[in-house]
Amino acid sequence: MAYTEDWVITRARNAYERGRASFDVRAERTALLVIDMQDEFVRPGWSPYWVPAATRMAPRLHQLVEECRAASVPVLWTIFDETHLGLDRPHALRFLPHADTDWRRPGPAEVWAPMGRRPEEALIRKPSYGAFYDTPLDTMLRNLGRDTVIVTGTLTNYCCGTTARQAYERGYKVIFGSDVTATDDESRQEPELAVLRKGFALVLTAEEITDRLTTPTY
Repeated sequence: MAYTEDWVITRARNAYERGRASFDVRAERTALLVIDMQDEFVRPGWSPYWVPAATRMAPRLHQLVEECRAASVPVLWTIFDETHLGLDRPHALRFLPHADTDWRRPGPAEVWAPMGRRPEEALIRKPSYGAFYDTPLDTMLRNLGRDTVIVTGTLTNYCCGTTARQAYERGYKVIFGSDVTATDDESRQEPELAVLRKGFALVLTAEEITDRLTTPTY
């Protein structure tokens, strides 16, 4: 068979737009990662890094958190924070437009209170975008016996997308919440989902995630 330019482009486009990873989702092998739903990103008007779309989707994510708890799926939270005096943070960040403000959080970063994090749920303070970078997340998941992660939170195309790629590279099955992630420019949401859909993750809505978790797999 000769693979024409039209054939390969059509194949790629179909995967970006409609591709679905084929693995099963088993609640007893899955953990929910809630990425950076913290005051500076979700609390309206509190910082220049506020992500209005994250505030809007927060109730839907809160519901998914409750459904995961009911299904005995561990919930692990992360926040982007100052750690180790900043010595573990990639130094190139200071040169990028993302850091073009002198705003500083008044104290340690915290999960936005309406998200309802429970004290017994692990909280990882991370120094960079990906939740696996210089954190114990990989060890924690393996100690929990989990080989599948659900990635939710903000920002879709930074901390969430980076975490999904890092999980994929470590051999995890990755589920990415299409309507329980958010970014600061909503026009960037679907392009990031398209890349993840084609090469890194099973992209599902919160309702689809719940259905997969609560439907027995035989």
